[in-house]
Amino acid sequence: MENYLIDNLDKQILHALMANARTAYAELAKRFNVSAGTIHVRIEKMKQAGIIIGTQLTINTKQLGYDVCCFIGINLNNARDYPQTLIKLEALEEVVEAYYTTGNYSIFIKVMTKSIDHLQDVLINKIQAIEAIQSTETLISLQNPISRTVMP
Repeated sequence: MENYLIDNLDKQILHALMANARTAYAELAKRFNVSAGTIHVRIEKMKQAGIIIGTQLTINTKQLGYDVCCFIGINLNNARDYPQTLIKLEALEEVVEAYYTTGNYSIFIKVMTKSIDHLQDVLINKIQAIEAIQSTETLISLQNPISRTVMP
């Protein structure tokens, strides 16, 4: 179902589910003055269109001891090294996001570690140990004041 255009009801449903993905269809139906069947059909259509791709659990990483968030810009020796480097980065549990970018870096990753010592170990013994990586630049995040997804 390509090119599914969302309307105001779809937007309201998405906003409600983004606030609480566990909201019951019946509650959404009551809130938006439609039937639960309508809610179900709309959500299924948005799933088929690839607008809704799942639900996710949000974890407070600090409560699990991950106090250091950083971003690392990676320069590769050769562009052809990208696929294999990505496989190696994906195998590192500390790497939580990766982007193939234009500009100063070939790859930009987000890394979560428990401490600066842990970060140093990951950088030296895991990331910089990947042969295809020519150089890295690390930016440590001091704060994450804005964290949201795109609003429909």
